[in-house]
Amino acid sequence: MDLKMHDSEDSFFKNLLLGFQHLLAMYSGDILIPILLGAALNFTATQMTYLISVDIFMCGVATLLQIKRTPLTGIGLPVVLGSAVEYVTPLQNIGQHFGIGYMYGGIIAAGIFILLISKVFSKLKRFFPPIVTGSLITLIGFTLIPVAFQNIGGGNAAAKNFGDPTDLLLGFGTALLIIVINIWGRGFIKQISILIGIVAGTIAAIAMGTMGFASVHNAHWFQLPQPFYFSTPKFEWSSIVIMLLASLTCMIESTGVYYALSEITHRELDEKDLQHGYASEGIAAILGGIFNTFPYSTFSQNVAIVELSGIKKNKPVYFSAFLLILLGLIPKVGAIATLIPTSVLGGAMLIMFGTVGAEGIKMLTKVDMSGDNLLIMAVSIGLGLGVTVQPTLLHFLPSTLQTILNNGLVVGSFTAIIMNIVLNPRSKN
Repeated sequence: MDLKMHDSEDSFFKNLLLGFQHLLAMYSGDILIPILLGAALNFTATQMTYLISVDIFMCGVATLLQIKRTPLTGIGLPVVLGSAVEYVTPLQNIGQHFGIGYMYGGIIAAGIFILLISKVFSKLKRFFPPIVTGSLITLIGFTLIPVAFQNIGGGNAAAKNFGDPTDLLLGFGTALLIIVINIWGRGFIKQISILIGIVAGTIAAIAMGTMGFASVHNAHWFQLPQPFYFSTPKFEWSSIVIMLLASLTCMIESTGVYYALSEITHRELDEKDLQHGYASEGIAAILGGIFNTFPYSTFSQNVAIVELSGIKKNKPVYFSAFLLILLGLIPKVGAIATLIPTSVLGGAMLIMFGTVGAEGIKMLTKVDMSGDNLLIMAVSIGLGLGVTVQPTLLHFLPSTLQTILNNGLVVGSFTAIIMNIVLNPRSKN
C-alpha cells in the first residue's frame, strides 16, 4: 500500500518535471513573439505584460486542444503548441500599415481557413513520403541553428554587446552540461537533461550578477484573459491573403513535426489523425484572434525533448499545458521564467535543434538513395538553408514574395514535394 502510494507520487513528480522541461524548451521562442510584435507596435509596459501572460495562457489551451483526442480535434501526440514565428513579419506589416484590429481579423481568418481545409490537406499525405518528411525535419532543425547561436550571443545581433564573453560562457556552458548529462547520466537524470542545463545556467547567471528582478516585482499576481482586450477584429483582403499564405507554411511545418513524432513514438498516422491535428491548430488560431494573441502551431523543439528524454507518452505534455495555463493566470510567477538568460536558452536550443535535424537524417537513412532521392534531398535542403542564411538575397522582390521565399521551410518543403512528384511519380520512397 505504502509502496504503491510512493510510486504514484514519484510518477506525479517525474511527469511534473518532464512537463516543466517541455515548457522551458518552448518558453523562449514563445515569449519572443509577443516581445517582437509588442515592440514593433509600440505597446506600453503594461500592455506587454498582459500580452505575454495571455499568450502563455493560450499556449496551454492550444496544447490541450492538440493532445486531447476528440471526435473532431487532437492528433494525440506529445506535442506543445506555441506562437508561430512564421506569422511575425506578416503581423508586423499588417499592424503597422492597417492597425491591430486588422491584425486580429487576419488571425481569425487564418484559423477559419486552416479549419476549413484541414480535411483536404490531410488527403495530401501521399505527397509526404519519407524523402520529403525526412528532408523537411532536417531543415526544421538546421534552419533554427542560427537562432540558437543568436540567442547564445545575447539575442540581438545588432547590439554592441552581442557575443559578450559572459553570454558565450553561459550559452556554451549550458550546452556542454546537457551533453555531459546525456553521455554519462542515467535514468531520470538523463531524461531531464535540458531542464537541468537551463536551471544550472540560470543559477550561474544569478551568481555572476547578470540578472535583474524588476519584471517580477512589477507583474500582477492574478489576471484573467479578456476577449478583444486590445481591439475588435477588422477584416481587409490583402491582410487576409498574407495570413493565409503564412498559415499554409505552418501547416507544412506541422506536418513534418507530426511525422517526426510519429517516427519517434512508433505510431502510424492516417488522414483522420492529420485532419484532427490541423483542425486543432485552426481552432487555436481563432481563439488567438478572439483573445488578441497569435496563431498557434506545433513547436519543433519539443520533438527533441521527446527524443532525448525517451518519454513518448502524452502525460508530461498535459502537465506542461496546465503549467502554461497557470503561469498565464499568474503574471508574477510567469515573469520569473522570463528571467532565464537568453544565452542559456540558446545553449539548450543548440542541442535541441541539432537533435531535430539529426532526427531528420535518421529518417533519411531509411530511404533508398540509389535513384533521384539523393538529388531531392540535396536541392531541397540546400535551397532551404540558403535562403535562411542569406535572406537579403531576394530583397529586390515584392514584399509579399519575400515573405514567402525568405522562409527556408517553405522553399525547402515545396522543392522536396515538387521534385518528388516529378522524379518519383509512382514511388513512395
